[in-house]
Amino acid sequence: MKNASYVVAAAVLLALIGLGTWYWWNETRPTPMAAPSAPVASPVVAAPASAASEPGIKFPIEAAAAASEPAASPPNLSAALSDLFGKKAVLSLFQLDDFARRVVATVDNLGRPAAPARLWPLNPAGGRFTVIKQGDEETISPDNGLRYTPYLLLLENVDLGQAVALYKRHYPQFQQAYEELGFPRRYFNDRLVEVIDLLLATPEPGGAVKVRLPVINGPVQPKRPWVLYEFEDPALQSLSSGQQILVRMGPVNQRRTKARLAEIRALLTSDAPRR
Repeated sequence: MKNASYVVAAAVLLALIGLGTWYWWNETRPTPMAAPSAPVASPVVAAPASAASEPGIKFPIEAAAAASEPAASPPNLSAALSDLFGKKAVLSLFQLDDFARRVVATVDNLGRPAAPARLWPLNPAGGRFTVIKQGDEETISPDNGLRYTPYLLLLENVDLGQAVALYKRHYPQFQQAYEELGFPRRYFNDRLVEVIDLLLATPEPGGAVKVRLPVINGPVQPKRPWVLYEFEDPALQSLSSGQQILVRMGPVNQRRTKARLAEIRALLTSDAPRR
C-alpha cells in the first residue's frame, strides 16, 4: 500500500464505528440474484445529487488538526494496528486490501438498504444467526448476542481520542476515496456523522423480535438458510442495513454500541462552528 499511515487511520475509524455493526453483515439477507463479484475498486453506489442540490459542509475537519500531528508514518502497519487493538485482533479481523475504499463504501452503505459483501472491510463474525421456534413463530434467540461480546469489548476498550485524531490527521485521503466512490461534491465527514445519527436513532423493540424465512420456490434450497431471515414487523424490515444489524444483535449490545457511537460523534463534530 502506498500510504501505511492512511490505512492505519482508515482501520482505526472502521474499528471504532464498525466493531458493533459491520461484523453482523454476514447475517443480512443477500440480494436474490446478486451480480458476480467485482473488484472493490468499482463499487456500485447511488448516483450523487446534482451540484445545485448539494448542501454546504456541516462538520468540517480543520486542517490545523492535521498540522499539529507528527508527520512520520508508522513503519509497520501490523505493529501500529496491534498497538491499538491487539495483535490477535489485527490478524483475525481486518481485510487490508484496498482498505480505504472499503471503509468509505461501508460507512455509506450502512445508511442504505443493502451492504454488498464484497466491500466488507472486516471479516464476519463466526458462528451463525440463531432463533427460537415456538409453534409457527420464530424469534431471535437471546443467546445470539453472546457471539458479539469480544467485538464489543474491543470497541469499548479502544482509545477513541487517539483513533479519531488519526482520522482527522488523514482526512484528505478519506475525502479523496469518497469522491472516487461517486460523490465528487460531497463531504465524507458529513456523511459519516449522518450515518452515525441514523444508527443512534435505531428503534429498540420492547420484546422478542419475530423473524421469518421467506418461501423459496424451486428445487434448489439455500445451503445457509439462516442468512435469509427477515423481520416480521414491516417497520423493522424497512430500516437501513446498519439499523437492521443493530436490532439483530440484541438490545443490550445495541445500547452498548450506541453509547460508543455517541462518543465518536462528539469527537468527529468537535471542529464544527458553534451556533
